[in-house]
Amino acid sequence: MPKIVDHDQYRKELLSKCFDLFAEKGYGSITMRQIADGLRVSTGTLYHYFPSKQALFEQLMEEICQQDVSMATAELSGTQTLPEQLEIIGKFLIKKEDYLIKWTYLLVDFCQHQNFKGMENVGAFNRINKRYKQAIYDVLGIQDPVLAAFIYSFIDGLIFERLLNNEMVSIPEQCALLGKMLTAYLEKENSTDVPVERLYGS
Repeated sequence: MPKIVDHDQYRKELLSKCFDLFAEKGYGSITMRQIADGLRVSTGTLYHYFPSKQALFEQLMEEICQQDVSMATAELSGTQTLPEQLEIIGKFLIKKEDYLIKWTYLLVDFCQHQNFKGMENVGAFNRINKRYKQAIYDVLGIQDPVLAAFIYSFIDGLIFERLLNNEMVSIPEQCALLGKMLTAYLEKENSTDVPVERLYGS
């Protein structure tokens, strides 16, 4: 009897092994042949699941985004105040720092191989940005889109500074400071009669 293959599960298994291959060589340098060799599959098998290197990387982006959001949500489970949540996020970023630096480098490398208009058409890139921002809405309870974008950009900036090996930037200290700043900002906004649902959701 022929073996029944769960193609979606097998595709995810291949993706789970691709991160280290991309991290080792970079998006621009690695070839589909090298990826297939690293995964110990034929190039035909690889192309069956991923029609191109870009398609593979875009699926990897979405898979990593899903894992990141799930892990961060689990870490924040049970926390109450915004400062507590930002403190936990800081610890989470430190715990995953090496991985996050590699991932940031890969995203920058990927962007370098797209022109500006090309990035606008990368659907996966747009979807993961929306998903990360949605996680900020859901986990932190902040549904002001401008504020959510600020938090997202702030975290990205911290990781990028660590990529540059800026030892003056302490992720836990910066996250703790952000927690205090956001708390003060939201309290001030509430005192000026800004609708509560704009800040924290309905």
